[in-house]
Amino acid sequence: MSKIDLTIYPDKLEHAVKRARERNIIIPTIAQMKNPALVPDHIKAELAQLGLWDVTPRNLFRITWKNEPKSAGGLYGGVNYMELPKSLTGVDARIIALVGKWFPTGAHKVGAAYGCLVPRLVTGQFDPIHQKAVWPSTGNYCRGGAYDSTLLACESIAILPEGMSRERFDWLRTVSGEIIATPGTESNVKEIFDKCWELRASGQDLVIFNQFEEFGNYLWHYELTGHAFEEVLARELGADDKYFGVALTTGSAGTIGCGDYLKQLFPGSKIAASEALQCPTLVYNGFGAHRIEGIGDKHVPWIHNVQNTDMVMAIDDNAVVNLSRLFNEVEGRKYLVEQGVPENLVSNLDLLGFSGIANLLSSIKMAKWYELTENDVILTIFTDSMELYGSRIHEMREEMGDYTRFDAVKDYHRWLQGITTDATIELSYPDQKRVHNLKYYTWVEQQGKTYEEIQDQWYAPDYWTEMQSQVPEIDALIEEFNARVGLI
Repeated sequence: MSKIDLTIYPDKLEHAVKRARERNIIIPTIAQMKNPALVPDHIKAELAQLGLWDVTPRNLFRITWKNEPKSAGGLYGGVNYMELPKSLTGVDARIIALVGKWFPTGAHKVGAAYGCLVPRLVTGQFDPIHQKAVWPSTGNYCRGGAYDSTLLACESIAILPEGMSRERFDWLRTVSGEIIATPGTESNVKEIFDKCWELRASGQDLVIFNQFEEFGNYLWHYELTGHAFEEVLARELGADDKYFGVALTTGSAGTIGCGDYLKQLFPGSKIAASEALQCPTLVYNGFGAHRIEGIGDKHVPWIHNVQNTDMVMAIDDNAVVNLSRLFNEVEGRKYLVEQGVPENLVSNLDLLGFSGIANLLSSIKMAKWYELTENDVILTIFTDSMELYGSRIHEMREEMGDYTRFDAVKDYHRWLQGITTDATIELSYPDQKRVHNLKYYTWVEQQGKTYEEIQDQWYAPDYWTEMQSQVPEIDALIEEFNARVGLI
């Protein structure tokens, strides 16, 4: 059974209500995140005076794909997205991406963390007065969790690998009660899990929100990101167009949950899951270290609905780091304009962080694999922006020197126009089960999940759909919580 536990704990719930009343906290519903027109006018008036990243409870109402794309004073508009032209992608297919920069913290993971914390808060399963919220992550999720915790008046502990970008650590110091840097870089997820077990044994009163197993992460993306894509398709699909599928790096497998929603709307559509070639767990049962910050690996997340995944592929991290320079250095942008990429698009390529570039490349590989046409639409997500990786550009300049026109020519043709369909597998039923079975070694042997549940994930017909139906119940609990707080 995968339903999110919504059991009420009255004593702890009273503590949460008391804290919210003291700190002027109102919690948005999922319905308000999907449709900000439902947000009360007095809250919109407050938002008009606030910065997007300000540490204030009202910015909980900016956890939506529909923020006005400005750093301060913005309200709401349509879904933030952009389409990439053939002059950039090299393929006929239309590639359309949601843009994550315009969330507080500059990344969509603030929504996934919200989906994990708020159901526990409004049921009394998490006590903000006596407990700490622990956010294990390879970067953006622990940033989002620490931010949400601060807005909701909860103490937090952020856990992330020591090798992640400096920007993550610098900003975390402003919001997180404690930061724990574990050994390694992006692919060192087990070290994060080990630290969680150490904290459990420490005797501290805490709740660990592990994004790789928290169904609140999956459900937030199924409902919010899925609906955002639905709105984009309603706007963009022409009479002759066809939505083909979504291509995403797996990471915690929360984001890819939107593909389940889209498959229910478009039963013939496909879901492509990608990872780093240097750590090809899904493709080759492989392992290793890589430089694509934000995607995680060396295991299959518990919340990944593998039976709904149609293909897996690996992206070379050399492509990602070199394209980050092509997209952001002066000579790179000049060359892209020369190649016919619209100048207004080139000036916005900093909206793609490392995982966003990997998602773009995944979409291109999908388009090439299926020989898609100009009437086929692929969806993806630019989860964060280069605002979180500026130090990486500086490091590459120091290591490799100034970025020249020659570098731009090489990177454009080799890593973008020249991308191939190697390290790609279209999954048969046995292939899907092979990937699913990899969960056993992490989750049953190491993390305390049961044999019965891993079998249910594969064989129980309502395992995933039971949870998808819980949104109205969660919203009702949020509304009841807000009514008890008494600030609306």
